[in-house]
Amino acid sequence: MSVLVHQILKSKGDQGVVTVPPSMTVAEAARLLDEKRIGTVVISSTGDTADGICSERDIVREVSRRGSSCLECSVSEIMSREIITCSLGDQADAVLSTMTQKRFRHMPVVDAGVMVGFISIGDLVKARLAELAMEKDALQGMIMGH
Repeated sequence: MSVLVHQILKSKGDQGVVTVPPSMTVAEAARLLDEKRIGTVVISSTGDTADGICSERDIVREVSRRGSSCLECSVSEIMSREIITCSLGDQADAVLSTMTQKRFRHMPVVDAGVMVGFISIGDLVKARLAELAMEKDALQGMIMGH
């Protein structure tokens, strides 16, 4: 049985979702990513819905294509607009599979159309490793007769 997204968010504590306005510059977003030690920010004009996502990869890609001049552009110019989300009741294994197949590392969690959290591939791997450790302990207990 797979862990559910809401269980992972609960275990992370209330870290919230880092959102930035579409007008923020790429340089400001890069600074924020560094300061908060995160890999992605959600671009949101409302604060509770995602207009797009800007990741370290998006920034590196644009610097490679356009040079450092893109750092003064707004994040809305370089953000990924096709956002795949998950819900609180989704199974972690399914979300991990989607992230792996689509080759991205962060996903907004949405409930009733409102962004309620953010989950990373690292969060999913950590939850899966904990689940495997519990299964291992249970099997060892059964083998040892406990």
